[in-house]
Amino acid sequence: MLHAALIGFPATGKSTLFQLMTSAKEGPRGKAETAIGISRVPDVRLDKLTSMYNPRKRVPATIEFTDIVAPGRAAASTLVDVAGYKNADALVHVVRGFRDAAVGHAAGGIDPARDAQAMEDELILADLGLVERRLERLEKDLKKTKTADGEAERDLLLRCKEALESGQPLRALGLTGNDQRRLRGFQFLSAKPLLLVINLDEADVSAAANVADAAARTGLSAFLARAATRAVAVCAKIELEIAALDSADAEAFLADLGLQESGLDRVIRASYDLLGYMSFFTVGEDECRAWSIPHGTHAQEAAGEIHTDIARGFIRAEVVSYDALMARGSMAACKEHGEVRLEGKDYVVKDGDVINFRHAT
Repeated sequence: MLHAALIGFPATGKSTLFQLMTSAKEGPRGKAETAIGISRVPDVRLDKLTSMYNPRKRVPATIEFTDIVAPGRAAASTLVDVAGYKNADALVHVVRGFRDAAVGHAAGGIDPARDAQAMEDELILADLGLVERRLERLEKDLKKTKTADGEAERDLLLRCKEALESGQPLRALGLTGNDQRRLRGFQFLSAKPLLLVINLDEADVSAAANVADAAARTGLSAFLARAATRAVAVCAKIELEIAALDSADAEAFLADLGLQESGLDRVIRASYDLLGYMSFFTVGEDECRAWSIPHGTHAQEAAGEIHTDIARGFIRAEVVSYDALMARGSMAACKEHGEVRLEGKDYVVKDGDVINFRHAT
């Protein structure tokens, strides 16, 4: 399962959004107390496949979200030892863009760009402390026994230290291969992909559907030009109203606002996309299910997401594209027109593939 963690200063709407996205009854209440909730990734393709097959079960892809009480501007320093944040695949920073005199703002005044940078600085400082402590221990070890791996780690951490001291988050380094693997165990916060959720004022809800417009209005355009950093805009006040409606009324309300889907769905989908994940589907009378895999996953690896025994006994993958299946109306019709392919273990699965794995038992 994918994991994302929410961060944000007080009075930004972070915990409200967490509760709405995960249907949690209440957020965390005590100092450094975490709450965990599951969000279903919205996917109209799974809805249509479910209508076609009418299965006993419909299972969407999911993301696990973690929320924590933010104790103030030094919030990031409290997160480095919190498992839900260290192990998160991405961070979701809720930034206040709404104006409400009744809701105080600890940072003083409404300035989304300032708040985004302030939190980024906290992530950088938290990571810098980890890097310095690790370098200190590593230098002692290398004085006793020099190893190639130890020296390579030291050189990499010195690069990280230089970047952090210059105010760069580690995600900006674009590390790959061995460098990425060496840092994986540290779970640096500033190395994680970052999604900004711009919590807009009700008067600005028309900008929610256009991230570029919302970023321009809130002064975040330059911040969003950084590596592995994206944004989505919502209005939590309106999301609360939508959550209280039945599906038909909610759709009508969204249409009146010029929005195709709720902000919560857009946050969940943006988190999923930010992580570089996509979905393939398995279908049948028992179950229609969306499976989460990274882009570039091979067929045998995808089979392992379902069960390790299927990957171990992999023979072939029967693959048809979602578009072809929808156009023909049935798997049988796709087979008649030669649109169901037999692929080997090295086939790179595409977003929307509908797959049946043949395997030895």
